[in-house]
Order: sequence, then C-alpha cells, then structure tokens
Amino acid sequence: MKQVYSQISNLPPKPFVKWAGGKRQLIPILNENLPESFGTYYEPFLGGGALLFHILAERKDQRCSISDLNSDLVLTYTTIRNRIDELISSLKNHERNYHKDSKSYYYSVRESSPRSEIEKTSRLLFLNRTCFNGLYRVNSKGKFNVPLGRYSNPNIVNEGNLRSVSAILQTNKVAIKCQDFESVLRDAKKDDLVYFDPPYQPVSDTANFTSYTNKNFTCEDLNRLAELCLKLDSKGCKVLLSNSDSKDVADMFSNKFWKINRIQANRSINSNSKNELGILNY
Repeated sequence: MKQVYSQISNLPPKPFVKWAGGKRQLIPILNENLPESFGTYYEPFLGGGALLFHILAERKDQRCSISDLNSDLVLTYTTIRNRIDELISSLKNHERNYHKDSKSYYYSVRESSPRSEIEKTSRLLFLNRTCFNGLYRVNSKGKFNVPLGRYSNPNIVNEGNLRSVSAILQTNKVAIKCQDFESVLRDAKKDDLVYFDPPYQPVSDTANFTSYTNKNFTCEDLNRLAELCLKLDSKGCKVLLSNSDSKDVADMFSNKFWKINRIQANRSINSNSKNELGILNY
C-alpha cells in the first residue's frame, strides 16, 4: 500500500478546489511572465493555488509563503497537508451518502456546521465538488449558499491529486497562513516574488463577484492593494498582479514602471470580460 501511495504522490499536484477566477487555464501565460529567478514566492490571495502548484512542480526547492483571509480555505490546505488519510476517509463517506440521495444529502451537508477540522474540510471539498458551477460563495453571515449542481458522477474524493498535494505541502519550504494581504509587506524582501490574484473588480453590474468571504473586496481594499504594491516595489520585490480589464485597475497602476499586459481569458464565473490584466514591475 505504501508503494501505491508513493506512486500517487509523484503525480503533479493540481488545484483541489474549483475557484471563481482560478488560473489553471492561464498557467502558460503566467509562466511566461515569471521572472527567471526570485527568492521566496508569496501568494496572499491563495484561492485554488494553480500558480503555486505549477511553481512547486517546476522548482522542487522553491520556498513559498502562501496565505488567504478565508479561514476555511486555509484550514483545508493545512488539513490536506497534515491529516490526509482521515480526510480521504471522511470524503469517501460523503461520496457513499451522496449517491444514495444526492439532493437530500447535499442540502443536509450545506446546512450543517461541523466542529472538527476533518469534517469542516471534507464538507468544503464535498460542497465544492457538488455545488452549482463549483462556485464558492457565502452570504453576509458567512453561510455557504450555492445550490446543488447537476452532476451525474462528480469526483468527490479525487484521492490521487489530494495525496499529491499533501506530499508537496509537507515540505518545510511551504508556509501556510491565514491573514490579510497587507501582512506580506512585513515578510517579503528584495528579489522575492509576490503574486496578487485578488477578487476581481467588476466590469459590469452583473459581473460583481467578491464574496469569497463574508467581507467583500471593496474599492478601498483595491486602493490598499495598489499602495502595497508601491511599497513592495520600493523594497525591491518583484510584483505580479492579476485583475479584470477595468479602467479603475489600469488607472491605479498607470505609473510608468508598471507593465500592463492584456490577457485573453474566457470565464464562466466572475466576469463578462474576455480580457484580464497582468501587471508587473520587472
């Protein structure tokens, strides 16, 4: 059995949650825009972690500091790292119950409030795999409120990838934290790379999606982010930012040392725009 697990963990890890604004389809473009060399990699809006897993697969010894303000998401990362066997067992139980009566079971899990770390994590993964469009959204009270999706046989457990993710997160070169994005200023040093992938600014009234936590990402937060990027630049950090092709965003990064690239990206969640902005200072 140990030999099987070893083989599984050698598979390249991929995002284990479907996340609005996820970067899997943009990895080739983002990879082209990475600097040839950098110190520690920081990602303060972690989400599904597509670029993180790509970097870890390509650069085995890369030191990373990852964080997010969504405490449930951060718990999911640490539980996958530390308690993978228990988590997979819990997910298999969800899978069995789901196939008995998918609708009734889904809504019973959605209304539940488990206390243990294992059950909290497996609940998030189960809902993410079975909810409509894989959309993570909470209301003002922090309650997950997405309806059941239409799937005939969702991959609820996805054991091979979970074990690969667990193996790569167990290295002491990856630090996982739950904190506001501004905290990166305290830790990042010259030549470190900081990648910001915040909730995108809406490009229309119908594209407003910022509810990853029960606190929306506001224009004030975007201003804080722009100021933080200037401070990181003054420290000699390498900064890469993704956001919607919004005039507000472009105006905030109009200083001549920012390079702004327009990237084509078709999304089913989070944006009606076909373009995104890639902003960097190197």
